[in-house]
Amino acid sequence: MMNWFSKGILYLYTVIFMQIDINFGNRIAGIILNTNSKLSNGTFDEWILIAVVLTISIIGIFISKKHIKIIEGFFTKKREESYDETIEKVIDISGYSYDPKQNIFYSNMDAWQRKMGYCRLYDEAAAPLGMIIDCEPIYFEYDNKRWMIEFWKGQYDLTTGCEVGVYNTTGPDLNIYGFFNGTFYYCASDEDMLEISYSLKKDGRILFKRKGKHWWLTGFILGMYSEPWELSMDIKIKLKDEIMLNSFVQGLRNANYKDNEIRIKKHTVRLKYNRPRAPQPYTRTEETDRIMQMKNRKLCDNYKYITDNYENMSDKMQALQKQSPEIYRNIKSLGKIRKLIEIYMKIQWFLDKK
Repeated sequence: MMNWFSKGILYLYTVIFMQIDINFGNRIAGIILNTNSKLSNGTFDEWILIAVVLTISIIGIFISKKHIKIIEGFFTKKREESYDETIEKVIDISGYSYDPKQNIFYSNMDAWQRKMGYCRLYDEAAAPLGMIIDCEPIYFEYDNKRWMIEFWKGQYDLTTGCEVGVYNTTGPDLNIYGFFNGTFYYCASDEDMLEISYSLKKDGRILFKRKGKHWWLTGFILGMYSEPWELSMDIKIKLKDEIMLNSFVQGLRNANYKDNEIRIKKHTVRLKYNRPRAPQPYTRTEETDRIMQMKNRKLCDNYKYITDNYENMSDKMQALQKQSPEIYRNIKSLGKIRKLIEIYMKIQWFLDKK
């Protein structure tokens, strides 16, 4: 049988090959787990020979043209004159802009997402799509409308970030058989936008700040990996009047915020969002979080490996376009999650029929 030393060698190479080629890594793992295979009775020298062969294979992989390009890109900061696609062109179509001072992406006022509104299905779809985020919807009523202000923070695939969204509706709940039963909210109109500001912190250190009158105030740091519990938001929201203030505060209480966690000055509310009080989406399970965060961490590690030697975002985008088209496409489609769009289209089809 395989001794502990030879098993350890093959396990090490399994981990390495999983990072390079997951299919090949799985085949190596199969060899280890198949204790009834002919190899399982090999001698110690035979396993050492296998280890040598695997070593040679690794060297061959890492000197491939693809990795030579990565190494060349890592050691040079030269920007080719032929590169004419700026970061603004890359992300504008996705509804975002870039703030070079804080090195963050943020949603535009006229982003296409404003047409999509909000329903609970969006939060339920987030985790399976790679967004491991804490969700905190606050429900209240004001001016003959049902309102929801929601906070989000966590890992959005390739980015660490947070959001505050403002939504309302005058319509009844939807009952779409076999698909959705609940409230569909519209994004706040210009007259219903609120003054919002917040800072996002990781382990107590400020990552960035955002401020403005908005319907969806967001910020995302590309290539940073975080666990949701590492992040906290210091949020400030100015409500329209005392009636709206009181109704929103009651919504916070209904979401299990205590009075000593809510600070009020005139029509402005301040609070810290460090852990969600409201029930989280059913899709946020330990297993889903673990699998998706493994994928997210690898994406962030690959991003840093390729871009760490470049100082500005345009150069980083150029390097990604050449060396990792997959990550580059991921950035270009920032916020354009096909599944969420499909959910909205089904709801809109139902609304148009009514």
